[in-house]
Amino acid sequence: MAANRVCLFTGNANPDLALEIAHALDTPLGDSRVSRFSDGETFCEIKENVRGLDIYLVQPTCSPVNDNLMELLIMCDALRRASAASITAVLPYYGYARQDRKVAARTPITSKLVADLLVAAGVSRVVCVDLHAGQIQGFFNIPFDHLYAMPVFLNDYLTAHYDGAAVFIAPDAGGVERTRAYSKRLGAKFAIIDKRRERANVSEVMHLIGDVRDRDCIIVDDMIDTAGTLCNAARAVMEHGARSVVAVATHGVLSGPAVQRIAESPLKQVVVTNSIKASDEARACPKITQVSIAKLLAEAIRRIHNSDSVSSLFA
Repeated sequence: MAANRVCLFTGNANPDLALEIAHALDTPLGDSRVSRFSDGETFCEIKENVRGLDIYLVQPTCSPVNDNLMELLIMCDALRRASAASITAVLPYYGYARQDRKVAARTPITSKLVADLLVAAGVSRVVCVDLHAGQIQGFFNIPFDHLYAMPVFLNDYLTAHYDGAAVFIAPDAGGVERTRAYSKRLGAKFAIIDKRRERANVSEVMHLIGDVRDRDCIIVDDMIDTAGTLCNAARAVMEHGARSVVAVATHGVLSGPAVQRIAESPLKQVVVTNSIKASDEARACPKITQVSIAKLLAEAIRRIHNSDSVSSLFA
């Protein structure tokens, strides 16, 4: 195996995405085996020589988060002990990203803990897509590439279905910058929903700032977890006279009652990427559509490997 060749490995979290990336890079997936002992401990074996090679390990830390995170850490440890020259962790979805600060007394900052674990396991570079909180990049003292799914949504869905007459909706104050970027690219207007959250995974829509009457509306978010915020936002938009409402979100976590809520909501369609492998229930829902970020990740890996600019992907 040539030393300058991209060497791609994956765990069990989303092998289909890794295969798509490998196909886009015209390279096979590395040969490895991840299994579990009868007591639940994770075991990993790298079944080919990786000495002196630059490794790209694709593993979103999605549900079951702890299992997939341990797979990632153990595979990194195995690759490091096998004398890989470098290990780049490609995390299409960064688990624990929502715990990025202390929200109350005596609570953890778990996204920083995960960052420390990755570095301790031997990761020399990290690639992520649409972090829940951009400041997580500062938790690492190693190179960090933050990718955005916006070009994928624009090229594969939004440009074909909507124009400048649409209104992009930020579901909360934290999503304003993201939503403004979408509206700017399509020359569209945007609005903001002011919400109040009483506790985790529970939200209540309070006010809609902006004019959506007789417009097609697009709610933009980084992730959909239980879909409570999203469905409340969709109802608020329709109550203010919108013609239709759809949603685009990078990470379709879709836990708990999310799929049922989406099916029963006024949302016309929900478009997510395949950063997280869709459940059978999500695939069966006619309102949920997946677009692939494999080519985006493959191009980022190619540019990193060739020491080219990654930021120019989004210029």
